[in-house]
Amino acid sequence: MATLKDVAKEAGLSVGTVSRVLNNRGYISDETRDNVKRAMARLNYQPNEVARSLSKQNSNTIGVIIPSIEHPYFAKVLSCLEQAAHEQGYKLLLFCSRGETSREDEYIKACRSNRVAALILCTGSVRTSRMRNLGFPLITYERFINTGDAGVECDNYEGGRFAARELIQAGCRKLVCLRAIQEVSLPADSRKDGFLDECRDSGVDAYDYSFPPENLDDMEYRDLIRKFLDACPEADGVFAGSDVIAAQVLQVCKQRGIRVPQDLKVVGYDDVLLSQMTTPDITTIHQPVREMAEACVDIVRRSAEGESLPSRTTFHVSLIRRGSTAVG
Repeated sequence: MATLKDVAKEAGLSVGTVSRVLNNRGYISDETRDNVKRAMARLNYQPNEVARSLSKQNSNTIGVIIPSIEHPYFAKVLSCLEQAAHEQGYKLLLFCSRGETSREDEYIKACRSNRVAALILCTGSVRTSRMRNLGFPLITYERFINTGDAGVECDNYEGGRFAARELIQAGCRKLVCLRAIQEVSLPADSRKDGFLDECRDSGVDAYDYSFPPENLDDMEYRDLIRKFLDACPEADGVFAGSDVIAAQVLQVCKQRGIRVPQDLKVVGYDDVLLSQMTTPDITTIHQPVREMAEACVDIVRRSAEGESLPSRTTFHVSLIRRGSTAVG
């Protein structure tokens, strides 16, 4: 039996374009429509009418909830989601939670009134227990699925091991994981686990030093970093839970006369643009945000077409070596 992908290949078009033709979304030229119809006829492709009738009850809008617009990582996530959505014929309806659970009912009501095709949840502050029987798919991004229909995340544990390995190979022997925590458990928490496991397996001392969750919104960590340096003056390697934290570590070290990387080596996480704008630039763990965003939007498309959804999609991360861990 032919699939939507088969039709797209036969017509020489993208799956997103064929999907827009079948669902009459966005501008489609007559030539493209005829091309798709001919490909369907040649393959004897029969669209899933039940799925299509359900999808027509929804708009071509995807709801997105993020915790912060200002944070460089979530700005990057939003940009990639918008691009991926545009390529598939969707537009975004954006909500910014700012850690306030009181806004949940407002978000859900707005999504329903706008008949969204799906909701992508990119924040840990919104309770998924409230996200039952929505009438549209719930896709979680870097969050445990719980009541969601599908989840997309990176291999955070792998990232933690990569960070520890880089610091150890650079000669560090007193390592610290410096991170912000949230009120709920998130996949990002396993970065710490991977980091500590790699240190233990290598016979290297390592510590976990965490910041309270309220610092996530204002992104101000410098006072806490000063306290960390006072409490752990022997530390020679830091794994920061984000590039924002890593950049502020560099700032505080500069103020205190601590040389990076000579006296203290630093690894960040996310690989946002900020990591290339510091002195030295920051060695970091690269999250494939563009690919993760595309996966989220593709799940929306697959749901609209009545296809089965992957319950969990995990992407590998990679180490980007820069000046903050330079040797010699």
